[in-house]
Amino acid sequence: MPLRPTDLRPALSRLRGASGDAWTTWRRRALFLAGGVCVGLAAVLMAKAADAAQELFRHGLHAVPALALVLCPAGFALAAWLTRTVFPNAQGSGIPQVIAARALDAGRARHALISLKVAGGKIVVMCLGLLCGASIGREGPTVQVGAAIMAAFGGLSPERMRGLLLAGGAAGVAAAFNTPLAGIVFGIEELGRAYDSRGSALIVATIIAAGLTSLAILGDYTYFGTSDAQLSLAAGWLAVPLLGVAGGLAGGLFSRIVIAVSRGLPGRAGRWIAHRPILFAALCGLGLALCGLASGGAVYGTGYEEARALLHGANDPRSDFAPLKFLATVLSSISGIPGGLFAPSLAVGAGLGAEAALLLPHVPVGALVLIGMTAYLTGVLQAPITSFVIVTEMTQNHAMMIPLMLAALIADAVSKLVCRGGLYHTLAELLVRRAAGERSA
Repeated sequence: MPLRPTDLRPALSRLRGASGDAWTTWRRRALFLAGGVCVGLAAVLMAKAADAAQELFRHGLHAVPALALVLCPAGFALAAWLTRTVFPNAQGSGIPQVIAARALDAGRARHALISLKVAGGKIVVMCLGLLCGASIGREGPTVQVGAAIMAAFGGLSPERMRGLLLAGGAAGVAAAFNTPLAGIVFGIEELGRAYDSRGSALIVATIIAAGLTSLAILGDYTYFGTSDAQLSLAAGWLAVPLLGVAGGLAGGLFSRIVIAVSRGLPGRAGRWIAHRPILFAALCGLGLALCGLASGGAVYGTGYEEARALLHGANDPRSDFAPLKFLATVLSSISGIPGGLFAPSLAVGAGLGAEAALLLPHVPVGALVLIGMTAYLTGVLQAPITSFVIVTEMTQNHAMMIPLMLAALIADAVSKLVCRGGLYHTLAELLVRRAAGERSA
């Protein structure tokens, strides 16, 4: 029986609509996959550049250790000047910029935070910071660069911009450390703070594309090397609340200091910093140099090698490593130069764990280091799931999963007593308020 003319149009419309929906779906998938490949390439580039910058700094100090007294202040001052004049919004970790960009509706204000120019400046000035010994990491900058790359692809699908930013940031974490699960969890727990079932598959696809690109170039690797450390069910478990509380207190204190300086200190000190930010950065660099000289050069850079050595028992723990690394990271963070917090925070946590071995000599040092890493990173980020997942993936140690979970929960609760607002989201709120003030001005 032939169709009546009145039935033909709706039938054709449904067929064309289904075809159009399929095209939209595949275009969106291709967009996320292509962006993921680019994020992976950027993560590899940043890793190579960061390693080269640190190696150059070490070579310089090996010849003349006192060179840091000149190089650190001068480098910090130049980096601060570049972020204020040439590459605005490239300062700091980069994760608050991504969170703020996802919250903003205005395209111009969002673009100012995650443009390709900002991403390029982030890479350049981050490498400059590492070339001058700054206690920073590359994972936060990789998150902002990943979001900027995905935002550039977002011109083809502007309605998916928030999902693209989330995918780019999550892929940045995954590719920076070869930790795909941590990338997914970080995207949900910290960047999004909400679960979006419609976009989750595309976010995972982006992380897979970025991870495979990194693996194709760097090969499969475990960031800190495989650890088989375990915790006994007797005295060893005393380390969990001990390091959980210590990591939460120290991490919360770190966040509170960084937030206070970012908001502006009261009185003369705050006014002086606001009017002389370049000189303040130089003084922070001088403070870093003094910490470096006091530690024998151990607190410069990301802290990766020191943390790895403590984890595997290659070095005897120094009692001053954790406090000096903590101070070096504070100075680097409040100076305004670009740099991430994950790697130096893991190094501080490793130092805390190694020092706990003095109180708990019968507990394996490797287990204490893993708990310290998780506790302090949780204290800084107030993202407990991300913290224990990333430490587990970095070491491929699943036997420590339960102790790490418990330490993360304790550290998160203690950190929130010291610093109520999470570090990244509080800094993102400051960026959003600043953007709103600029629009209303």
